[in-house]
Amino acid sequence: MLPNTGKLAGCTVFITGASRGIGKAIALKAAKDGANIVIAAKTTHPHPRLSGTIYTAAEEVEAAGGKALPCVVDVRDEQQINNAVEKAVEKFGAYTIAKYGMSMCVLGMAEEFKGEIAVNALWPKTAIHTAAMDMLGGSGIESQCRKVDIIADAAYSIFKRPKTFTGNFVIDENILKEEGVENFDLYAVKPGHPLIPDFFLDEQPDTITKKMESRGPPPELREEKSQPPPKPRSGAVEETFRIVKDSLSDNMVKATQAIYQFELSGEDGGTWFLDLKSQGGNVGYGEPSDRADVVMSMSTEDFVKMFSGKLKPTMAFMSGKLKIKGNMALAIKLEKLMSQMNAKL
Repeated sequence: MLPNTGKLAGCTVFITGASRGIGKAIALKAAKDGANIVIAAKTTHPHPRLSGTIYTAAEEVEAAGGKALPCVVDVRDEQQINNAVEKAVEKFGAYTIAKYGMSMCVLGMAEEFKGEIAVNALWPKTAIHTAAMDMLGGSGIESQCRKVDIIADAAYSIFKRPKTFTGNFVIDENILKEEGVENFDLYAVKPGHPLIPDFFLDEQPDTITKKMESRGPPPELREEKSQPPPKPRSGAVEETFRIVKDSLSDNMVKATQAIYQFELSGEDGGTWFLDLKSQGGNVGYGEPSDRADVVMSMSTEDFVKMFSGKLKPTMAFMSGKLKIKGNMALAIKLEKLMSQMNAKL
């Protein structure tokens, strides 16, 4: 773990989403230096499924050695953001560091505020265990994740740097390696267990995928047999699968070794499959002859958008448009294949 240096003592940190998860972890890390923390989040009353409110987070911040200002903020409400900033200035004088989910703005803001404010984006290399991850990934997903502490330490490393360190897209593991951290098992929920790569990174560590595959077959999917729907009419879905079939190759099958099943709702929907285990590969309507490694459920409209490159699978998954059962590593492999097929669709 990255040790605290006291460098943030007296600094004011404005953190959105600080009532739980990654935001709170960053808040507590900075609080140990004696920083002032503006806890900007929506939760004021206990949630039945998610722990933490802005007030319980404030108590933890002050217990850790910092000063806290809990503010009710929905980041979609500009007035609430302005009110929180005004309260922060009134109580602490000004805020010097902010954590937002604004990566798309990094380059523009870094240039606009050069010499005055440093603007950087921070991404995890692997999945991070949070309440949201539990809801999306289901039981057991935590063993494939790292703790929020790694993001807190990486953010702390950025906070310590001068204003000239700006306009960067930082990966947590990379910046901590620069700090001299070597043992990343300290951040793992289950040390030694294979980790899921982060959903939004373009680069997928092959070694992680190989480790996940070496664990053996994925968990059994629920075997709920239902009557197959009537043969769908010729349409965008059928045309998409036709183009996908024309794109298949022995090399693609050899590199993937997975069977994907698609449960599509809407016009021309039903059950479809993409077999990247059998020689030459295959696609078709109905269930595959062998058990699917991954089952994806979504609408036919979003399916066509996804395969044509108009909807990123990771965004579809995180927004709830795409639901996945089975081997997540193989699901990520499919996204890589889609990027290769986009030009033909």
